[in-house]
Amino acid sequence: MGVLDIVPAGVLTGDNVRKLFEYAKENKAINVTSSSTANAVLEAARDVKAPIILQVSQGGSAYFAGKGLANGKQEASIAGATAAAHHIRTVAKAYGVPVVLHSDHCAHKLLPWFDGMLEADEAYFKEHQEPLFSSHMLDLSEETKEENIATCVKYFKRMAAIGLWLEMEIGITGGEEDGVDNTGVDNASLYTQPEDIYDVYTALNAINPNFSIAAAFGNVHGVYKPGNVKLQPELLGKHQSFASQKIKGKEEKPLFLVFHGGSGSTKEEIATAVGHGVVKMNVDTDTQFAYLAGIRDFVENKKAYLQTQVGNPEGADKPNKKYYDPRVWVREGEKTLAARVKVACADLGNVDRL
Repeated sequence: MGVLDIVPAGVLTGDNVRKLFEYAKENKAINVTSSSTANAVLEAARDVKAPIILQVSQGGSAYFAGKGLANGKQEASIAGATAAAHHIRTVAKAYGVPVVLHSDHCAHKLLPWFDGMLEADEAYFKEHQEPLFSSHMLDLSEETKEENIATCVKYFKRMAAIGLWLEMEIGITGGEEDGVDNTGVDNASLYTQPEDIYDVYTALNAINPNFSIAAAFGNVHGVYKPGNVKLQPELLGKHQSFASQKIKGKEEKPLFLVFHGGSGSTKEEIATAVGHGVVKMNVDTDTQFAYLAGIRDFVENKKAYLQTQVGNPEGADKPNKKYYDPRVWVREGEKTLAARVKVACADLGNVDRL
């Protein structure tokens, strides 16, 4: 039985998101910032026959709408996220793969962005009986545990009513990404305690079971030299055991967990995390570089054809349009991005799943 026997192709919402996470408990979440990057990720998922998670960040959403737009009240990020969602919804079914459409880290200061997306979800729900997105993330890990949980509860009640999955974070992901700088946080904040995880589980499960927890186990955004990041994915197993004992249930792994800062992780660390119930692993830094690589190599290899519109080594009157046409060199970036996504899916065992 494959994933397509469980859920349909295209963007998933409501219980279909949960069904996917229960069936294939190892999914890659790739940040996308344009229709080009989104299409490349969908292409890779189609080729390896795998479900995929596409997500937009606050900054990536603004870029999708256009860097020339003002964003003082998050209006560009709201418009860009909405545009990205509609684009992905339009093309996802054509690629024939199940897609979870997600928004990434939303800190307290970015809640107007979250509010705008949720309003778009509710408007879409009125017309189509499902939300525009599959899920959203609230990252209130810099707030107190009590405020973090209370805010998540407030939003989750509204989200659950229209079939949205919630991802929340408790414990801080280090490093810097998309304008959020946690490079100077206390090291202890990078490791979440089992009691905190259970408090989150208790509060959210009372509303709806469709949520996941990004628990910190030394995670850091970005890629660093080996040895500079002390990941302890075995801590996730302790969270599962603690929660399982508390609820006295039959499930050994009752928690849906998320792995942030996945770029640069070893295959062993990934395998350990997946073994302890990680259903989503974020990859952004590696795929950004992969996208650049294809364009960089094309420009270097075709340098002599990119200096003028007419005239190249083949003749002074030879046109260069077929080299400088953006569809040509952007496509090279799409190819190398797609290749990197395929590697990431293989590392997680997320291939031949359909």
